[in-house]
Amino acid sequence: MSKSPSSPEGVLRRMEWTVLRRLDGLLHGDYRTLFRGYGLDLADLREYQYGDDVRHIDWNVTARLQSPYVREYHEDREITAWFVLDLSASVDFGSHEVRKRAVSENFVAVLARLLTRHGNRVGALLYGNDVYGMIPARSGRRQVLQILHAIQTGRPAPGNSSTNLRELLEAAAHMMRRRSLVFVVSDFISEPGWEETLAHLAQRHEIVAVRLYDPLESELPDLGLLVFRDAETGEQVLVDTHDKTFRKRFAAAAQRREARIRRAFSDAGVDCLELSTEDDLVDSIRRFAELRKRRSRTASGPLTRGPRAEGERGVHA
Repeated sequence: MSKSPSSPEGVLRRMEWTVLRRLDGLLHGDYRTLFRGYGLDLADLREYQYGDDVRHIDWNVTARLQSPYVREYHEDREITAWFVLDLSASVDFGSHEVRKRAVSENFVAVLARLLTRHGNRVGALLYGNDVYGMIPARSGRRQVLQILHAIQTGRPAPGNSSTNLRELLEAAAHMMRRRSLVFVVSDFISEPGWEETLAHLAQRHEIVAVRLYDPLESELPDLGLLVFRDAETGEQVLVDTHDKTFRKRFAAAAQRREARIRRAFSDAGVDCLELSTEDDLVDSIRRFAELRKRRSRTASGPLTRGPRAEGERGVHA
C-alpha cells in the first residue's frame, strides 16, 4: 500500500505521531474515559455505603449477614464500534484548505486506531447519496487502513439527489444486532426525518454524534456578488453578500438549523462532538473526554445530584 502523505498509510502514520501521542499524554492512556464496555463480571462483595446503586444489593448475602451488601463489578473492556459515515457531496465542502471530509478521515483514523490497539473491533457503514458499502467489524491496524481507504475512494453517485440520513441510520439499525458503540459522522445537512431514527437507534446502542461543520456555513463575510452552488443538487444561485439584510437572514437560518440539530441530539439522548474545519482535533477530543468523564461520575454517584455542568464549545450533551 502506498505510503504517500495522502494515502491511508500516510494519514494513519501522521495521526499516530501528531494526535495519538498527544492524546496518550493528556488522557494518561486511559481510553476508558472515552469508551465503556457493555459486559459486567462480578468482582467482589462489600458492605453497602450511602450513594451505592440499590440495584447492586445482594439480598441473599444481606439476609444471611443481617447487613446490606452490594456486588462490585469489573467492566468488560471489549467493545465493538461502528463508524456510520456520511460521505455525501456536502462533506466535500471547506472554505479554506481543510474540507469536512478530511476532518472526518482524521477523526476516524484516531478513534479507530485508539480502539483497535486495545483489542477492540471496528467496522464502518458508508453513505454517498445512498448506502453503498459496509466493512465488517474486525480488529487490527489493517482494518483501520481499509476504512480509511473506503473514505478516500467513496464518492456519491452522479445525480441530483440530496442527503437522506434516515436511510443511513435505518441501515445501521438493521445491520447492528448486538449493542455497540456507534459514531455517526456527518454534517447533518439532510432531508428531515432522521431525528426519530437516531432516537430509535440510541435506545439499543451507545451513540456519539460527530458533527462536521465549516464556519462559513454559519456566517457569510462581505465578498460582493457570488455564485452559490448546492453540492448535492447542482442548483446555482447568484447572491449579493454585500447586502447586510441577506447576510442577517443567512445567519438567522443557520442558527435555526443549528437549534434543530442540537435539539434532535438532546431529544435522542446522545452526546455530540462538534468538529470544525478550523479546530485542533486533539483539543476537541480532550474536551469530549472531559464531558464523558463528568457524565460517568454523575451516572455512578449518589441519587441526589447537583445541576449538570454545561458542555464547553465543541462538545455538548
